[in-house]
Amino acid sequence: MQIAIPPASNEPRINDRIRAREVLLVDSDGTKLGVKPFPEALQLAKDQDLDLVEVAANANPPVCRIMDYGKFRFDAAQRAKESRRKTTQAQIKEMKYRVKIGPGDFDTKTRKVLEFLREGHKVKITIMFRGRETAHPHLGKKILDRIADEASSFAKVEAAPKLDGRNMIMVLAPDRRAQQQQQAKAAKQPDDDTAAPPATATTAPAAQAPAPAPNGATPEQADGQQQPAAQQHNEQAQEQEQQQQET
Repeated sequence: MQIAIPPASNEPRINDRIRAREVLLVDSDGTKLGVKPFPEALQLAKDQDLDLVEVAANANPPVCRIMDYGKFRFDAAQRAKESRRKTTQAQIKEMKYRVKIGPGDFDTKTRKVLEFLREGHKVKITIMFRGRETAHPHLGKKILDRIADEASSFAKVEAAPKLDGRNMIMVLAPDRRAQQQQQAKAAKQPDDDTAAPPATATTAPAAQAPAPAPNGATPEQADGQQQPAAQQHNEQAQEQEQQQQET
């Protein structure tokens, strides 16, 4: 049997390129078939129309597996491509502000800065001074402090504000610890659906209405009907006395 030339790359040896006399053979479904002579292992792979791949060359004996090597390489390339796509390299973004920036422009630029930070990028904030504005650096510092305050929940100041010619510069960097604390705090907050129901106000009982007068009489008439019996007797006696005087 001729000794095959080893591959130039770091790819595993397959089929006739394997140089071992005996191999520890693993089937395509992962079942260990034990130590087999190389010709026998290679024939088993050919019978299944598959390849014999050396997956552990430093083992004694080397470990070989029966598989579709073309499909294996394709799947590995796809996994590597997906991994590279998900891996984002941190970059330094830059955002420029003017000292006399309007509220709308400030909000738009700051939202973009926060977006860069959430994506994992560092952001260089530049305040540009023009003319006599250079005599008032505190105005630029005020803008930088406001930006840093809005990003404090998931970012930190990596380079403090400093003057650089006619500009003032500050660098913000993502703060992983602050982001984790913010997520943990949000997870502990109870849902609105589980909030306690509001207490119901108790109403005072309504005052009872006075009992109606008998026979539909008005309150004044009812009061007249409730005069003492002695007063009524006196009035009758006075009437009789007047009648006797007239006669």
